[in-house]
Amino acid sequence: MSGFQIARRMATAWAMVMACLCATVAFAQSPLPGERLSVCIARDTGQAANAMIADPAAFDCKTAQTDFGAGDFWALSQPFDVQSTETVPLTVRVASLWQEGLDLHILYADGHVETIVADARGVAQRIQLGALVEYVIPPRDSPAVRLLWHVRQSANLRGILLGPRLSDAHASNAANLLCASLYAGFAGLCLALLIYNLALWGALRHRFQLAYCAMVAALLLYSISASGAMAWLIPGISNNLRLRVNYFTISLSAAAALQFMRFYFEPRIFAGWMDRLMHIGAIALMLGGGAFFLFAPWHIRPMDLLVTALFVGCGLLIPAALWRTFRRRSAYRWLFTCAWAAPVLGVAARSLGNMGLIPWSFWLDNSSIAAMAAEAAISSLAIAYRIRVLSRERDAAIEGEVMARHLADTDPLTGLLNRRAFLNAAIGRNGEQQLLLADIDHFKRVNDTLGHDGGDEVLRIFARALRRYVPTAALVARIGGEEFAIICDTGDPVEPGDLLSNLRRTTFPFDLRITASIGTCCGPLASEADWKQLYRCADRALFEAKSSGRDRWRGNDARFAA
Repeated sequence: MSGFQIARRMATAWAMVMACLCATVAFAQSPLPGERLSVCIARDTGQAANAMIADPAAFDCKTAQTDFGAGDFWALSQPFDVQSTETVPLTVRVASLWQEGLDLHILYADGHVETIVADARGVAQRIQLGALVEYVIPPRDSPAVRLLWHVRQSANLRGILLGPRLSDAHASNAANLLCASLYAGFAGLCLALLIYNLALWGALRHRFQLAYCAMVAALLLYSISASGAMAWLIPGISNNLRLRVNYFTISLSAAAALQFMRFYFEPRIFAGWMDRLMHIGAIALMLGGGAFFLFAPWHIRPMDLLVTALFVGCGLLIPAALWRTFRRRSAYRWLFTCAWAAPVLGVAARSLGNMGLIPWSFWLDNSSIAAMAAEAAISSLAIAYRIRVLSRERDAAIEGEVMARHLADTDPLTGLLNRRAFLNAAIGRNGEQQLLLADIDHFKRVNDTLGHDGGDEVLRIFARALRRYVPTAALVARIGGEEFAIICDTGDPVEPGDLLSNLRRTTFPFDLRITASIGTCCGPLASEADWKQLYRCADRALFEAKSSGRDRWRGNDARFAA
């Protein structure tokens, strides 16, 4: 298959994947149901919640949240007027961020303020699928009119309070079901790819298969933590610990992806400094993710900056590596270009978001899953194609080995066994064996009459005749210029007289009459000493046949009359 054909097919596959991704992005908006709320920020200097609710002028609505830095904050929503009821209670969802606590104060129209206190573990208990923190607004006869969040020890890496939306329980449940279908589909894809490629690795043992399995396994773990399902599976976990697991697992998957790329391509592609650079990059990603997991509670900002820098470096390294595959004309460059387009774009988008250059959004927060799902799916096609090529190369190598062995074991002129292969096959045969040595009579005259080309044709016809008139299990070889040998079991012997008769009836070039002399002997052939003894015996019999006038046979087998 040509590179153009591969590119065309992969372009079609890529278009389908991108269509699925677009649909995912569209669906991903529904985990944020209801009315979006704008918020204003004020730094916490020890004020009381009631005082902050009563003083909206104390809040800053213009400064970007990331400009406030880390610390404790108040976030006040815009006014609204919606009643929470027993049958359909109101809910409010916000993005899950690095915080030690996120308390919610709800102001009702009658002046009552309801407070929901949540530390880092309490936040995790309110995590919904999509990693969104949801609060249920307690029902009351009076409508709710304003929300005030108390954000404790916010790292403010991406913002203080992001994506607040006011909705109801029905829309929240529908969003969870949709998220469950999306994440379950991704987890199912990862599980299927993992099992399939582990089975292939067990049979084929290619290094790139194991690296691919490590990548998919890390992505599966990442999807469990990033989706918020980890908070459901481990109720006592804190939200910050879940975020640490996020960073660690996505770093592991990126490191495994680089190793997969190293091992997948032909060794010549990344030979030298590029191979070392990719190996160092993979190690750096693993160490960076591990460092974040261990030290983020005390040094969250430098750890976040470290991981962001590593992913930016990874995002730059992958295009450079792909460019090298094109320069060195790898057979798999089109497949990987298609597979890695989504992760490169995803890394770029997440990095820009981490640096505050583009605003936070739900689909950006989950872009890693969508991008790596596309990469894992298309890379599975790349693996299938790689294995197909490897299988072809293996089959060609086996065929070449068989051909080489055949050429090494056969006489190139007649196609019979040569002397070495004949002895290897003959010595060690069980039971008594019959050896026949056949020599073409006056072969020098044949060469003088027909020339060497004609003599070669006589040898080929003579060899075919021998092969045709001896038992199928017999070994037939050309062991000299015009000398041939036949080994067969005495239980299914060759009758020398019949063989001579058949040779006399064989048609040779220019109707030339060709005869042969045969010497035969029977005996064991278990060792090389047996062969030497048997050969001397048959050779003496051949000499007697020639001395007696040629075109006849002599031997020590009493079952045949000379």
